Amino acid sequence: MQIPNEKLKELLVNEGLIKPEDFDKISGESVRMSQNVSDILISRGIITKGYLNELLMSYFGVGKAALSSRSIDSNIVRLIPEEFAREKRVIAFGKEEDGSYSVAMEDPSDLEATEFLTRFFNAPIKPYFASKDELNIGFSFYSKGGAEDFRRVIEESAAASLRSRITGEEQEAAEDVPIIAIVDNLLAYAASSRASDIHLEILEDILLIRYRIDGVLHEIMRLPKQVHPAITARIKLLSGLKLDDHTRPQDGRFRHKLGPDVVDIRVSIIPTMHGEKVEMRLLSAAQRPLSFEELGMLEDTVKVIEDNIKKTFGMILVSGPTGSGKSTTLYSILNTLNRPEVNVVTIEDPIEYNIKYVNQTQINPAAGITFASALRSLLRQDPNIILVGEIRDNETADIAVNAALTGHLLLSTVHTNDAATVVPRLLDMKVPPFLVAAVMNVALAQRLVGKICPDCIESYNPEARLLDLIQKQIEDMGIGNYKPMKILYRGRGCKSCGNTGLKGRIGIYETIVFNEEIRSYISSPDFSLEGLKKIARKGGMISMYEDGLRKAERGMTTIEEVFRVIRE
Repeated sequence: MQIPNEKLKELLVNEGLIKPEDFDKISGESVRMSQNVSDILISRGIITKGYLNELLMSYFGVGKAALSSRSIDSNIVRLIPEEFAREKRVIAFGKEEDGSYSVAMEDPSDLEATEFLTRFFNAPIKPYFASKDELNIGFSFYSKGGAEDFRRVIEESAAASLRSRITGEEQEAAEDVPIIAIVDNLLAYAASSRASDIHLEILEDILLIRYRIDGVLHEIMRLPKQVHPAITARIKLLSGLKLDDHTRPQDGRFRHKLGPDVVDIRVSIIPTMHGEKVEMRLLSAAQRPLSFEELGMLEDTVKVIEDNIKKTFGMILVSGPTGSGKSTTLYSILNTLNRPEVNVVTIEDPIEYNIKYVNQTQINPAAGITFASALRSLLRQDPNIILVGEIRDNETADIAVNAALTGHLLLSTVHTNDAATVVPRLLDMKVPPFLVAAVMNVALAQRLVGKICPDCIESYNPEARLLDLIQKQIEDMGIGNYKPMKILYRGRGCKSCGNTGLKGRIGIYETIVFNEEIRSYISSPDFSLEGLKKIARKGGMISMYEDGLRKAERGMTTIEEVFRVIRE
């Protein structure tokens, strides 16, 4: 569903959200990058997804389906064939007194679908707008028991596979119909559950399957250990890995179609005591880079990033543990910087998202392509902006620093616990202190916390014991002028979030801007990590803990999530 560009321009200009010339420029970029204008507007933070949805509903004269808060008749849902419903992104959720049917649609302007449904029901159709997440709630009604139905299908397929007694080649096992069904259902259920990762863990007597949802691992089911070799062989076959190699780690990826969506799946297999452990990360192939606001950055963090990416040289380093969203942040920055007048190149391991007009290189050690060798070669490609997936060794650090010194803006990641520790990490990689001081623009540390479900959010008054705990932690950190919280927020749990109270994740951030005082201190013989933190705090640095507290106060996350992540 799209508003014509000229009409969208008129609406946004009248609201004072954009200048006509800026809209025309973005419109030209949308053609160049084969993206919708609305997606670029959202990724640049000019409008929000919620605001766009309100515009769409107003323009097309339709209401909001709000499936997460409605009582839905599953019998009416199933009147529309599941295949058609998923293909056209429609859900019938009610019947009006006048005999018309209420239908939730991702695109209420789809006349073909509307006309088909009118003929199908032999009754008028009343279209409503529904988001992708809301439609997924509706699609769940096609499975009578939801999770129970999924488990039944998997267990029946596992039993069928065991009955087939495949003992021949691994290729044969990988192509066994029940095994294909198991893998397909595992992927489909993971996607519908909003899982980011699937873990297949072989234990002494069972195959344990766990999904990571909103940053937390959940046990999904257990299967007989005997099906593990065939399932692993199937995943290897899809990923183009060696089926007969069970002693060495292997990495691969494949693309899988789930209804109308395409998912890129990154696969990692390592040998363990009882067999090979499989980890699969799900990445939406069609996912657009998120805006800084969608990442969860507050106004002061956004300003720091926007001010520093305007510079034509220097380094911006993002730090955090594995799975903390570093790559997503870098892709969002790249999307902002991706302009016709600049040459953007990347070195990644692996390439997670394809960005049009960005020259992306995949690390391949077997072919001699390492971060260091690729970076050395890319410097001869006349780049303006360079992204290095990770600075993990002395050689890469040395080349990256020299690139940042010689007129290139370099973006990368390092593994540290906070923003300040980026400096000693570079020093450990034999970068001289005066060079660290010269090239660093910003160090950004981050973690991911669960986001409160917007469909079941509620406020509450925190207990005095909790407030005392927060106050003590604040005092221990030497933070002044802290005002105690009066109201906090949580999710009650609903259909939309699977009764967890959380839906999606956002970042909590800590940024250090390298001003002249910090640069001088890094080069001084009295340098220490604690001293750097004191100067950074004096310069206005807000810690991740403080950023988490701010977001808990604003109803973006829960205080429990902040505590969980900070402890980790």
